Amino acid sequence: MTWPTVLGVDGCRGGWVGVRLGDPTPTAYVAPTIGELVEAAGPGLECVGIDMPIGLPDDGPREAERLVRALLGRRRSTVFSTLVREAYAAPSYAAGQLVQRAATGTGFSQQSWGLRHKILEVDAWVRGGVPVRVVEMHPETSFAVMLGEPVAEGKKTPEGRQARRTALRDAGIEPPERPRGGVGEDDLLDACAVAWTAARVVRGEARSHPEVPEMFSDGWPAAIWA
Repeated sequence: MTWPTVLGVDGCRGGWVGVRLGDPTPTAYVAPTIGELVEAAGPGLECVGIDMPIGLPDDGPREAERLVRALLGRRRSTVFSTLVREAYAAPSYAAGQLVQRAATGTGFSQQSWGLRHKILEVDAWVRGGVPVRVVEMHPETSFAVMLGEPVAEGKKTPEGRQARRTALRDAGIEPPERPRGGVGEDDLLDACAVAWTAARVVRGEARSHPEVPEMFSDGWPAAIWA
């Protein structure tokens, strides 16, 4: 199968892992920052897909999360809520909770707060101007579209990893060797799934959730593609 030249990106313990399609075989990269990762993946990228919110809301939940949760059914808990921009700017978890509750009436989990630094890193990167199309994706949603239904097994279980590897191979992607530097097998497989969706974006096959992306004060279209 011939693939467009795309990069699928997922966060990992070592920073970021990316899988590039469009060459004779997929290639994996790891780097401490998103900018360094995209630079390492080389020129010619038609699309970068990333498993991280792009387009941060000002005063409420994003429609993107609501829609993909409905698609995922029992796997809906894999979709974390995106906080309002001001909450991410807060100096502490407790301060962020106060801001989030004032803006939306609800709080957030420690897991959501734990993504703060990576979310702000991506936000600064895209707002600084990037020479390639960058779109938001969600690996579990990518796998659900790939298979026609959500993967039943968790991604960190042996059964879940095997199910995802099989899905990727059936879709024409042989996962590359996992690079050293704080990359889990689930991170690599997620990056592969995101790359698959990025290729669908280039080909005009992917769908935007919502169909018309929301726009917040940052001016970046907020939608999850699958």
